[in-house]
Amino acid sequence: GGIVKKAKEISVLCDAQVSLVIFSSSGKMSEFCSSSTTLVKLLDRYQKTSGKKLWDAKHEYLSNEVDRIKKENDSMQIKLRHLKGEDLTSLHPKELMSIEDALQNGLTGVRAKQMEFLKMLKKNERELEEENKRLTYILHHQQLSMDESAREMENRHHGRGRDYSAQMPLTFRVQPIQPNLHHDK
Repeated sequence: GGIVKKAKEISVLCDAQVSLVIFSSSGKMSEFCSSSTTLVKLLDRYQKTSGKKLWDAKHEYLSNEVDRIKKENDSMQIKLRHLKGEDLTSLHPKELMSIEDALQNGLTGVRAKQMEFLKMLKKNERELEEENKRLTYILHHQQLSMDESAREMENRHHGRGRDYSAQMPLTFRVQPIQPNLHHDK
């Protein structure tokens, strides 16, 4: 704590750029960096001034790999804009033909996927129609069975062998021989 306090005092009193990192034997880290700079800037300045390399080959490789990936990403962004039909004026006819081929292949793939989806939809439609027919058939037979059960119950209720019209009250029978009593002649 005292060393960090002294680093702060030096930074303020001497207007110096100070950075301090301390690791204790238990692994605890303490740090301080002047408000006017960052640790990375101070380390770069130290490396330039002292001539000592702070970064090993592994870090250099990673830095180069990041740069390579950035360039590759930029190239892919340009190709994507070309595929979208943007910035085509700078391209040569051979490049335009390769873009046309790529788009044609993509279009073929999209159409194949659409046909596959359409076939699946038609198959599902057929299956649903067959299921609907099967369920309609079952429903029809159940309705016939229910109607037959209702007739049997009605016959049991009114007695077997009796004339249904005899069970109907007289007022509900049709009597075609009788003239309409409400009609004056």
